[in-house]
Amino acid sequence: MRWLVTGARGMLGTDLVALLRGRGEEVAALGRAELDVRDPSAVVQAVRLHRPDAVVNCAGWTAVNEAETREDEALALNGHAVRALAEACAGSGARLVQISTDYVFDGAARAPYPEDAPVSPVNAYGRTKLAGERAVLELLPETGYVVRTAWLYGSAGANFVRTIAGLERSRPTVEVVDDQIGQPTWTGDVAARVAETVLGEAPAGVYHATNSGRTSWYGLAKEIFLLLGADPRRVVPVSSDRYPSPARRPAFSVLGHDGWGRAGLPPLRDWRKALRDSDVLVSL
Repeated sequence: MRWLVTGARGMLGTDLVALLRGRGEEVAALGRAELDVRDPSAVVQAVRLHRPDAVVNCAGWTAVNEAETREDEALALNGHAVRALAEACAGSGARLVQISTDYVFDGAARAPYPEDAPVSPVNAYGRTKLAGERAVLELLPETGYVVRTAWLYGSAGANFVRTIAGLERSRPTVEVVDDQIGQPTWTGDVAARVAETVLGEAPAGVYHATNSGRTSWYGLAKEIFLLLGADPRRVVPVSSDRYPSPARRPAFSVLGHDGWGRAGLPPLRDWRKALRDSDVLVSL
């Protein structure tokens, strides 16, 4: 099977390309230098050149705070570029997997958000990612996948897990917010699930690819300390008010996983097991 992965140098893209090539798949791995997805003509040319059976869009604007003052730029990458990819895939017959986010929800729920829950983003980043989702579902109703994920960490880029591991080495105590709840998710597990979804010819639609269970950033930091053999009491819980930011964050970002039943797949494993088995801490 032929794959085209955009944003292939990023955290998720790196793991996905490595996994697919390890399985013997033919992969065109295009980073920003090889393909600017904001250029519709370049997108069409890339799809024509590589003739993929499936495109996975890992490219995107991820600077959440900066999106508040640069929403047009974020929308160009997270919305308009996704529409161009969807149009190119519609013309070629390729499937498209769009990586999206828990930030399409407002965080006011107290139970996991199902795949069909009403969306209501509370920041610019979430609004722009929602625009991309809608483009895929509108243009590719039979061959488009929206895969929402959250709280990602991996060995190929900067992320919370790597940051906390560095702070453990450099500070006697670390303050971490304890009033935001979500699902820490390893990019290795997301990459594997994306491959399974496409290769298994799962029905088109929306899926939630987050590790199971839930915790706060504080709970995640304590688990990192434990895995490093450090005293978790050095992690100090604080409220989000201690670290104000331009972009409002959803207080509750737990996603439900019932959609995987349509694909005959189980939910992703518990976040603690994924963190233990990941290569992130051992690669530091």
